[in-house]
Amino acid sequence: MSAPQFDIRIDKAGKLTVKVSGVSGEECMRLSDMLAEIVGREDSREKTSEFYGPGNVRVSTSGQIHGHTHGA
Repeated sequence: MSAPQFDIRIDKAGKLTVKVSGVSGEECMRLSDMLAEIVGREDSREKTSEFYGPGNVRVSTSGQIHGHTHGA
């Protein structure tokens, strides 16, 4: 199996979408849990049919990110 890959996107409204690929089953869930903990929330999670097979897996996690910047 290949190394895990993460596709992380944040839209203009702050909605976060994360896709994990290159791992399956429990390893995919472990990595998805780690990302949800880093982000601080998880609004939804979607397992594709790939999750249950030996191939690549994509799990989508979406939420809102709110942040601020610090001035110099």
